[in-house]
Amino acid sequence: MKVTDSIDNLEFDYQHIWHPYSAMHSDLPMYEVVSARGSRLKLASGEELIDGMSSWWCMIHGYNHPELNQAITDQLTKMAHVMFGGLTHPAAIALARKLVEITPAGLEHVFFADSGSVAVEVAMKMAIQYWYAKDKSRKQHFIALRHGYHGDTFAAMSVSDPETGMHGLYAHSLAKQFFVPRPEARFADTNIANDILALEQLLKEKQDEVAAVILEPIVQGAGGMWFYSADYLAQARKLCRKYDVLLIADEIATGFGRSGKLFACEHAAITPDIMCIGKALTGGYMTLAATLCTREVAAVIDKGKPGVFMHGPTFMANPLACAVALESIRLLLAHNWQANIQRIENQIQHGLQPCRSQPHVADVRVLGAIGVVELKQPVDMKAITREFVKRGVWVRPFGKLVYLMPPYIISDEELATLLDSVVEVVRQAKN
Repeated sequence: MKVTDSIDNLEFDYQHIWHPYSAMHSDLPMYEVVSARGSRLKLASGEELIDGMSSWWCMIHGYNHPELNQAITDQLTKMAHVMFGGLTHPAAIALARKLVEITPAGLEHVFFADSGSVAVEVAMKMAIQYWYAKDKSRKQHFIALRHGYHGDTFAAMSVSDPETGMHGLYAHSLAKQFFVPRPEARFADTNIANDILALEQLLKEKQDEVAAVILEPIVQGAGGMWFYSADYLAQARKLCRKYDVLLIADEIATGFGRSGKLFACEHAAITPDIMCIGKALTGGYMTLAATLCTREVAAVIDKGKPGVFMHGPTFMANPLACAVALESIRLLLAHNWQANIQRIENQIQHGLQPCRSQPHVADVRVLGAIGVVELKQPVDMKAITREFVKRGVWVRPFGKLVYLMPPYIISDEELATLLDSVVEVVRQAKN
């Protein structure tokens, strides 16, 4: 028997397992989850926590959902996986059919990937290969927004914020991209003249070098949880056409209703040339993402050299993931999800109101099923996490931000507990 066999779970975890954005021997508290159902996580200690994060925004239907469980079980009796090169299967075809149906009009071609970061890599490769096929091989670079976040793989890191983001360590290893300030016009604001000017000036200057503008539509996620004007997004779409540049919309965090629209691009009534989706795609059950593009993008790539799109993950279109994704979408659309998101938004607006008067709070903002309290100083992660767990909730802040993205199935009572806990913990944070 190895010595490690006798170590209890949390001690083994501490000694041997890396966690996201963490050191091997981090002093941050760690909690062992042994089961989960609905909006609740059950810890090995016996405590239950109401999940305010949807496990990083993906578990929109909550945990252990019987219909999603059944979709995976049914698929498992047929096949767990089959290579997608030269073969296809009903789950992938049905899911692609549904994605073409529900995404913004004009997105007709679907490339399945493993994760959100890979979907972004695929989108960027599509854009570069598109221009290569049009004999415009100088168009290799991208314009992105400051405070944006697109993932942790190398191309995705290169278009995430180079200064305030999490990837400064790799700056000398990343491709050099172009950045414009984030739009300061808030959601529902229409005065975007100053914001859009910077983007147009850069497009005008660099159009011969730029393959695409890449942005998170309406909601900037891990880069700052900022909600910006739909008018900016609409104008960005027009400018990309004017200067012959593609538009990539990263809907990985915003897709499937989180912002109050099925896809955040709908707030501006636009269709990007390429769109990335992930996270909530499978209802959080399995890792799966997709990159969709227009017929124009696909046709140009097909006609150019080498005549194929140069990407192919081993687990592309995994049947289990496709089957549960299809069921998750069916489940979402089968109910009045818009009214449900409005219910959550209204309760978050009301519940976070007391935070607005706190002198150490810089801002409170709410959109769809997202609530954000921005403090003036960074939180103490170790202390604040414990405070939330003491109150029976799971909320994981970062930087200056305490935020909620609860599962859509959360009850009014559970959401009230979450919101009361945020108000209490934020009030204590001034000390």
